[in-house]
Amino acid sequence: MQPSNMAYDRAITVFSPDGRLFQVEYAREAVKRGTTTVGLKYDRGVILMIDKRISSRLIEPSSIEKIFKIDEHIGCATSGLVADARVLVDRAQVEAQIHKISYNEMTSVENLVKRICDYKQNYTQFGGVRPFGTALLIAGVDNKGLHLYETDPSGALIAYNAASIGAGRNTVMEVFEEKFKPGMSKGKAIELGLEALEIATEKEPDSETIEIGIMEKGKEFSKLSAKDVASFVKKFKAKKTK
Repeated sequence: MQPSNMAYDRAITVFSPDGRLFQVEYAREAVKRGTTTVGLKYDRGVILMIDKRISSRLIEPSSIEKIFKIDEHIGCATSGLVADARVLVDRAQVEAQIHKISYNEMTSVENLVKRICDYKQNYTQFGGVRPFGTALLIAGVDNKGLHLYETDPSGALIAYNAASIGAGRNTVMEVFEEKFKPGMSKGKAIELGLEALEIATEKEPDSETIEIGIMEKGKEFSKLSAKDVASFVKKFKAKKTK
């Protein structure tokens, strides 16, 4: 950072002369340092996958949670500051329940994503606060179809067919640009997600550190059991050796 920019670096409410909010950009950097997270649509739903990046053999992998259920038809995966992510997940769960109680119907995925992004954007506008140092991949199914949204610390949102956040995002997106096909089966989508994680993290997928969430038409959002994750990882490794 150049010394002339330091005044704009110290407050969230001050734009630099070239129109930048440095604190928001720092929050994006926190996301880039986070775990690699991917999301893909397939023919009947949306898959979220994450490599927990276990840093010590003393850590119990099950204690690290990066994929959350927001409502029956919506789930999300996070990258960045985990504590910040939990606050946003709690907020999303409350918003979903408020809508259900007020209107006697489940909220649309787009409506919920916009509400969370509005909440995040508020933290870029007032003094005495800081932006959330986390990004979310939000997956859901409603009467408008399948949805996969990426949100960032600024409160911006983009809908994708396949997306990634965290470290290795650019590498994962290159893999998806080349190999993703609309209407893939669940098995093919998980296989592609594992391949992208392997390339981005430069190590073989480990069933103990991979977490997978699935939102499928006609079913509730759920996370795959350790046994099911291990089965998919085993099939992926077996296919590689052929």
